[in-house]
Amino acid sequence: MRSIWKGVISFGLVSIPVKLYSATEERDVAFHQVRRSDGSRIRYKRVAASDGEEVPYSEIAKGYELPDGETVVLTDDDFANLPLSTSRAIDVLEFVPLDQVDPIYFAKSYYLEPDKTGAKPYVLLRDALESSGRVALVKIALRQREQLATLRVRDGVFVLETMLWPDEVRAPGFGFLDEEIKVRPQELAMASSLIETLAGDFDPTRFTDEYRAALTEMIDAKIAGREIMTAPAAEAGEPAGDLMAALRASIEAARAGRPGGDAAPAGEPEPAASTRASRRAPRAAEQPDAETSAQDAEAGADDAAPTAKAKPGGRKTPPKSAPAKIGPKTAANGAKEPAKTPARRSA
Repeated sequence: MRSIWKGVISFGLVSIPVKLYSATEERDVAFHQVRRSDGSRIRYKRVAASDGEEVPYSEIAKGYELPDGETVVLTDDDFANLPLSTSRAIDVLEFVPLDQVDPIYFAKSYYLEPDKTGAKPYVLLRDALESSGRVALVKIALRQREQLATLRVRDGVFVLETMLWPDEVRAPGFGFLDEEIKVRPQELAMASSLIETLAGDFDPTRFTDEYRAALTEMIDAKIAGREIMTAPAAEAGEPAGDLMAALRASIEAARAGRPGGDAAPAGEPEPAASTRASRRAPRAAEQPDAETSAQDAEAGADDAAPTAKAKPGGRKTPPKSAPAKIGPKTAANGAKEPAKTPARRSA
């Protein structure tokens, strides 16, 4: 790696000389703009809009356009005269808990390597910071721009995370935030069940950039003169009309895609009605739970309408106002009579 900046970490009266390195790199496939007919490279020239003449780089300055269209020209000397105390220093401002820093502020990551003369104070600050459980909030000037940043420890090395200023973060002014959208407990339980089904430990190495792999394969095929096969397009999912049905299907698909996916995690509601039917006989005389599962409660809302109709003999099942947990159990057991009380049901 090649360092892109040299300076010092200013920590009280201690100065630690360091070098700055970019900690990340883009892996995108690079392209040039070319003429389609023969692949000749496209070149750009810096020309003045007023007369079309090419302008050498040495004569290019920065211009700030005013609302009336006029331009204020700023030279390198103008920028050199600006007061910038952090031009060659990383000033430690304070030490804060990392969980108080919203990740939306983070911009880019850099590694800091100590100079030979600064290895000991570097290690001292690193170990003290790591044991504190906090991160250092610092100021640094990079490319003529002063920025806030955090200093934390990763794999024994300081990582500098440059940050945006608060006025650079947009507020989410979306209309739905002012609407009163109600979510039923059954839907929330089902969504929580889906989250638990897909829960796992973070391991980014398990994921790959499939588009980049396909793009590289296509380029290799063109170089080798092979025929390029077009992959079939994936079917686009339909918008969820029935939210509960979509959540059930998502849970089943998630379980099917994992080893041992047929077994439901402990405490997770069972979305399939056939699973409830397998428990009919043993639970015929049991006290029903207060809320056996999100699926039972949802099924109760679906089954309430047909069970409210009059049956032979002039008897009627409980109306829709009956507790939702009784409806699915009665319908699943095929009972001809309604439950006498909410606590028990007839065999």
